[in-house]
Amino acid sequence: MKVLKFGGTSVGSAQRMKNVAKLITGECNIIVLSAMSGTTNSLVEISDYLYKKNPDGANEIINKLTKLYLGHIDELYSTDEYKKKACEYVKLHFDTIRAFTKDLFTMFEEKVILAQGELISTGMMTLYLQECGYKSVLLPALEYMRTDKNAEPDPFYIKDKLLKLLNENKEADLYITQGYICRNAYGEIDNLQRGGSDYSASLIGAAIDAEEIQIWTDIDGMHNNDPRVVANTQPVRYLHFEEAAELAYFGAKILHPTCIQPAKVNNIPVRLLNTMQPEAPGTIVSNELEKGKIKAVAAKDNITAIKIKSGRMLLATGFLRKVFEIFEEYQTPIDMITTSEVGVSVTIDNRKHLDEIVNDLKKFGTVTVDEDMVIVCVVGDLEWDNVGFEARIIQAMKEVPVRMISYGGSNYNVSLLIKAFDKTKALQALSDHLFNHH
Repeated sequence: MKVLKFGGTSVGSAQRMKNVAKLITGECNIIVLSAMSGTTNSLVEISDYLYKKNPDGANEIINKLTKLYLGHIDELYSTDEYKKKACEYVKLHFDTIRAFTKDLFTMFEEKVILAQGELISTGMMTLYLQECGYKSVLLPALEYMRTDKNAEPDPFYIKDKLLKLLNENKEADLYITQGYICRNAYGEIDNLQRGGSDYSASLIGAAIDAEEIQIWTDIDGMHNNDPRVVANTQPVRYLHFEEAAELAYFGAKILHPTCIQPAKVNNIPVRLLNTMQPEAPGTIVSNELEKGKIKAVAAKDNITAIKIKSGRMLLATGFLRKVFEIFEEYQTPIDMITTSEVGVSVTIDNRKHLDEIVNDLKKFGTVTVDEDMVIVCVVGDLEWDNVGFEARIIQAMKEVPVRMISYGGSNYNVSLLIKAFDKTKALQALSDHLFNHH
């Protein structure tokens, strides 16, 4: 059995829902759906009005959203019977939202409101498949997807409850369920925050020991560079989980590093596919490493570099610890680090406590700050005994001033720090040098 996850744009209109229905019918799999695109934003806006004790503002958005959904229903179903069923179903969920415009509104109620988007899209899809003659069964995520007291998913609970639900519905042609939403350790409606629906799909895949997890979005897999900035990028066919995590961390928006952890641990391949081009092979992420290949380039924006230079550092043993303790105190993670005999350079992407950090660092040496920087990372099989790889990367950057280079921290990544101004030039040069000259 496979797990197929479709994001908000893939189910963003009646026509797209019909397209998804064509893709998923044929074998018995578990289908994870997000809310229709734009819905979650509207639900956040409704919550915002309710926090501000403005029920009229909230009701206005609710009415607008209801009208939008009635339009979708009219277009999606062909029989009056199912139009009526869908209208009643959607109305029920909007009544739930409306009920909150009368009472005290807190974070708990907001999470209930945010869950309605997924509940509505999965209900509509299940009804549509039934209208088309399929035995589709809705598996309510709130009955099996659960987090523990540390707000981390509880894999034993998830597996136990999900397998029971599947057992009770053996006759189904396919199963539909919600991404993103769950219950917390206290039984309250909550969500999986980071990367939401992808995480749901990965957790479900691990629970049922799926043969494959498919993540369907609106791009054909992970590209070897940023298609918004660089010409002629190509989808990468195969990625190792570690390579995908590096790329995701450094800005390739298609996968959140946390989401694929359960798939990696359980050795389940993750396939990234494009709903708009279902025939494209996409990208397969697995524990298989393609030896001796550079796979992709990604960039992370809004980086700040901090350099601490100290004559006293030369033989001081506790210097680095003191430097790191300052970042720890202000809960600011470090991305990159390079050291020399007299100094250390680090980069951060969270500038919230920059002034306090700089202030405290001045006790240990001269501090300089470079803002508006970008980390460019080159990802692939970059084992140190692969001769010449780093030379090719440096050669590609010969026209671009590089402020820091980090290599050897992982076998999958070389990172370069450059000015934001040079980002496009650098990405294009790396593409030309590493991928396009073959």
